[in-house]
Amino acid sequence: MAGGSSKKGDYSASDIEVLEGLEPVRKRPGMYIGSTSEAGMHHLVSEILDNAMDEAVAGYASRIEIDLDVGNRVRIKDNGRGIPVDNHPKFPGKSALEVIFTTLHSGGKFSGKVYNTSGGLHGVGSSVVNALSSEMTVQVARDKELYEQKYSRGKPLGKLKKLGASKERGTIITFVPDTEIFGDKIEFNPKIIYKLARSKAYLYRGVEIQWKCAPELLKGVEGVPAAETIHFPNGMLDYLYSLVEGKTSLTPKPFYGTAEFPDGGGRCEFAIAWTEEENEGFLSSYCNTIPTPEGGTHVQGLRSALSKGLKNYAELVNNKKAGMLTPDDIFGSATVLLSIFVREPQFQGQTKDKLTSAHATRLIENAVKDNFEHWLTGNTASSKYLLDYLISVAEERRRAKDQHEMSRKSATRKLRLPGKLSDCSRKTSEGTEIFIVEGDSAGGSAKQARNRELQAILPLRGKVLNVASATSDKIRANQEISDLIQALGCGTGKDFNLDKLRYERVIIMTDADVDGAHIAALLITFFYQEMRGLIQSGALYLALPPLYRLSAGGETVYARDDAHKDELMKTVFKSRKKVDISRFKGLGEMPAAQLKETTMDMGKRSLMRIALPESEHSQDAFKKAEGGTAALIERLMGKNPEGRFEFIQENAKFAQHIDI
Repeated sequence: MAGGSSKKGDYSASDIEVLEGLEPVRKRPGMYIGSTSEAGMHHLVSEILDNAMDEAVAGYASRIEIDLDVGNRVRIKDNGRGIPVDNHPKFPGKSALEVIFTTLHSGGKFSGKVYNTSGGLHGVGSSVVNALSSEMTVQVARDKELYEQKYSRGKPLGKLKKLGASKERGTIITFVPDTEIFGDKIEFNPKIIYKLARSKAYLYRGVEIQWKCAPELLKGVEGVPAAETIHFPNGMLDYLYSLVEGKTSLTPKPFYGTAEFPDGGGRCEFAIAWTEEENEGFLSSYCNTIPTPEGGTHVQGLRSALSKGLKNYAELVNNKKAGMLTPDDIFGSATVLLSIFVREPQFQGQTKDKLTSAHATRLIENAVKDNFEHWLTGNTASSKYLLDYLISVAEERRRAKDQHEMSRKSATRKLRLPGKLSDCSRKTSEGTEIFIVEGDSAGGSAKQARNRELQAILPLRGKVLNVASATSDKIRANQEISDLIQALGCGTGKDFNLDKLRYERVIIMTDADVDGAHIAALLITFFYQEMRGLIQSGALYLALPPLYRLSAGGETVYARDDAHKDELMKTVFKSRKKVDISRFKGLGEMPAAQLKETTMDMGKRSLMRIALPESEHSQDAFKKAEGGTAALIERLMGKNPEGRFEFIQENAKFAQHIDI
């Protein structure tokens, strides 16, 4: 286009935005730290602490200091080699230190020459923290000189300065998270950072961590000292003993060991104790001192190693019942700690919650399995007791499963297909609920977000049959209706029996759009016509998923509809110039964590109870009523389209907004 102008709807080179330096981090911080909530802000501490730990694990640092001060000011110091301060060959006039703190994907962890194993392998940690901090000061003691450079929001406030002679060595990083990113309401939680410091000391016995916290920050905080030297000579074994203290162990000594991987590929450390407390299994895994709360391939290798090792031992002692054991039986009453150090690990996302390195499974299985079998054969009496105990757990699980299936046989006979009923585990209906959701995609998200003990999920495909205009034969032949009737177990029509309802609440959960409202109307019609007592008893509800997500300055809220969104913009975000508004396409597109937080968490969600007019609460009232709910449903959902057309004509003037 001449003069660089373009018509509305055109798409040209001038529309392409190029983000330079650390601009992408400030533009989309969630891509690098997960979120701009409290968890995201604490992740900044993890990134800097991980770098200090890498120096310790590599054998160059023995002491790390963590100071938490008022105003969200954090200072982390190590006595390692110190970040290089000489000019970088690819960036004339810039020190290596400045390159590290102002350039994504820069650092000493890519070539493998500086660190054999490390946590911050993406090369973004230091620069991301810098980009998201309103203040950052980096001091380096190296070659008997002390250097300093200051930054703000990712940009240097001047060149690297030489402050004078120094007898120490190492790196000191002090930073304050930017309130433009995180808002001014989020504060560092001393308990979270203290726990993080202790876990690092447990994972590497060679490091001593000096902890300090301003007393003003500890008011009302229990279990966190103002100052402490954190050091565990026995490393992970000390951690295990602290976790099982007060519990009755099934073996005299825990299963503990370390192993080197072949060809210098790394090493691992593991500590496992079995106790008599059933269903209290605990697993904490790490890779290169980075917590992996979602586990990953290293955990898969450990589960496989223990399962195979125990079954091999059972075969050795001629115990034929061990074949029924599953990894869940073995881990159900175990406290498990696993730490692995490998080169160039691959994680799921920058926040590194899950290890995805395929080779880790094989490395851990080979390293742990032989150690486990040797441990079992070296402690015959205790190993036999452990094996018998785990088999009894497996037998009890099988008995419970058989009883569970027997009690729910009528409801699950036709629901053993993928995408159908995912039942809750509680044996009685007390406190339980079933979510009826539209589609397998939404069903998948709901299954991940649910409370497995109390919440069941039944996905239905497409729009349910309109029972108000269908024949009884067509209703009986409809698979979705049949599945729903069987899942609830209380019968329909004259055979309806509320006492046989298998859940305390029945919740319709559909998308917050026109199609979702239509599906909800069809389901309510079904319950009104076939299970009216369900509505009379107050057991039928509508879930209220949000339609919008609004966020700005670290604050996130959800809006049910357009009107609610407009209200929030005028109240919560009144003073905000830029608000990120995203519209959910449907429940299937919503991450499980958000679905749980907004719609399924029993402590946070809102439900709408489906109720009838008080005059229609009894069956006699239904029979005597002329008009009322029955007439309305017949008019809107029945076989006569003229009635619906008349209703639309009569009520069109009241429509405020139609979302096409």
